[in-house]
Amino acid sequence: QVQVTESGGGSVQSGGSLRLSCIASPNTYSTYCMGWFRQSPGKEREGIAAIDGGGATSYAESVKGRFTISLDNAKNTLYLQMNSLKPEDSAMYYCAPLCGPHVPASALNEYDGWGPGTQVTVSS
Repeated sequence: QVQVTESGGGSVQSGGSLRLSCIASPNTYSTYCMGWFRQSPGKEREGIAAIDGGGATSYAESVKGRFTISLDNAKNTLYLQMNSLKPEDSAMYYCAPLCGPHVPASALNEYDGWGPGTQVTVSS
């Protein structure tokens, strides 16, 4: 099973930026669609961004135009650049070999390969 480790979270003010990183082992980037997900207290986990093996990206409406998913194969690292952050972006962020916004909530609930996540807190 793929193991992932996320990093790069932190506390920022509204309008600020953060870049999250994810390293997956074994390297599955060319095989799977990779996605970023987030979950805040009392809410279901949601897919917010995805990149497939061909480099095509997709985003949830809530982050479109503000977040950018990218992949550096040389560094074996998946990124999520987050700009113009809002308090409602505060959540624990996760990566996984799942196609982000296209994955139904039921499948997210069944998936058991989640990493530790990285916390993002945006203050107003």
